[in-house]
Amino acid sequence: MATPPPTGPLCTRDSIARELLALGVRPGETLLAHTSLSALGWVSGGAVALVQALLDALGPEGTLVVPAHSGDNSEPSAWQNPPVPEEWWPVLRASMPAYDPLTSPTYGVGIVPETVRTWPGALRSAHPQTSFAALGPAAATITAGHARDCRLGERSPLARLEKAGARVLLLGAGYDACTSFHLAEYRVPGPEEENSFAAMTSRGRVWKTVRERSISEEGFAELGAAFEKDSEVVRGFVGAAESRLFPVADAVAYAERWLATNRPAHPDPQGRP
Repeated sequence: MATPPPTGPLCTRDSIARELLALGVRPGETLLAHTSLSALGWVSGGAVALVQALLDALGPEGTLVVPAHSGDNSEPSAWQNPPVPEEWWPVLRASMPAYDPLTSPTYGVGIVPETVRTWPGALRSAHPQTSFAALGPAAATITAGHARDCRLGERSPLARLEKAGARVLLLGAGYDACTSFHLAEYRVPGPEEENSFAAMTSRGRVWKTVRERSISEEGFAELGAAFEKDSEVVRGFVGAAESRLFPVADAVAYAERWLATNRPAHPDPQGRP
């Protein structure tokens, strides 16, 4: 069977950079980008060209930040895609490689974050599951001090992005990918949970369990639609990708109010009050 011809539009590094600037990306700003490469159309040069275009639009004084999550470094008893046999769980806990910002690949966040993570000069935060990678003058400030018991809260890059006046770019991605909403989760009452991963410590590799705020993308699409209706969100297209621009701080503040009203506090998953 013949392979169907590619669908357009045909996008290049230069065309993407021009359209990002036309959308409203500002040279010199700090940008948290959530991207869908396939949504753009046919990109000459793929993920590398897209990252080059983002850096071109931001210029030498701008900073590009992406989620570089590695959620496969996690408690195997909770795996669902696919689940694994119970007799494997102890072996997996004992053998899973410890998180290393330099070598641990991203998982489940697409090819663009993996491309940024491996880009010359990229820095990456320290959380074994929910790290962020960054390129640019503000990269060290944004990625520093990511606590292991704070996936996406006050001691994560999200809080530093908020403080820095960064903006979110949803490039063909939906609001369900908007990590900024998670920062709001930490600021409203909600359950806690145990979270486990393989990490390096002064004693070497350990299987570590911490207790922290439970997080979920439940309702984020609905939250995003309400946020867009009530807030100033820049909308447009880059290639064929419907795209949005808005401040991290605006998204977090709106989500705090929305979650407090629309997502009642769930009981603690560990059975504690």
